[in-house]
Amino acid sequence: MTAASQSSPDEDRAWATIHTTLRPEELSDLSRDVEVLFRLNPYYYFNVWRQTGPDTFHVEFENKSNQLRQSLDLHVAHEDGRGLTVAYSGGIKKYTAFTIEPATGGSRLTVTDDYNLLPVAEREQRQAEVDKSLKAWAESLRLYFVRLKRWSWLPGWRWYMRRVWIPMKPSARRIVWFIYLITVAEFFFFLFVLLIYLIEQNN
Repeated sequence: MTAASQSSPDEDRAWATIHTTLRPEELSDLSRDVEVLFRLNPYYYFNVWRQTGPDTFHVEFENKSNQLRQSLDLHVAHEDGRGLTVAYSGGIKKYTAFTIEPATGGSRLTVTDDYNLLPVAEREQRQAEVDKSLKAWAESLRLYFVRLKRWSWLPGWRWYMRRVWIPMKPSARRIVWFIYLITVAEFFFFLFVLLIYLIEQNN
């Protein structure tokens, strides 16, 4: 994963790029659900996500990376096979773009936050509102795509991820994942104890 930012009087944006083994068309299909993309940000705690039109949404959430509570209207523009762009009704961001490109062995996704909405002087005064979650967001997206590709063969896996796991708050997802790890560890410990018991019985 790579991350960068660029700031000048004429251009103020930050971006992070992830690489996946998915084909561009596969990544494009998985990226069409904008709610999934946003809920995967580990710093966004949503109270409201409501669709208000074919490509418009109203959201209310707290961004833990800058301790900012926001109420925004989003407008999504899909770009055939190349990703999508989400424009904001308020705040200091102009848009967030998810850009898909072919890459060796798969594809890459670049997430770009553009801050060229307000005059330069006002942007300087509102530096505390800059979203600091971009790098973690991109990494969370990468892990999500890896898990989908690895486990989608399991019946019900996609349904569980979309309908149960994704709507959870990020902290709840971490707790559930920790419980899964404990359960797996306990299962293998049980098998180990059972193996020892069987060996002793045979002796």
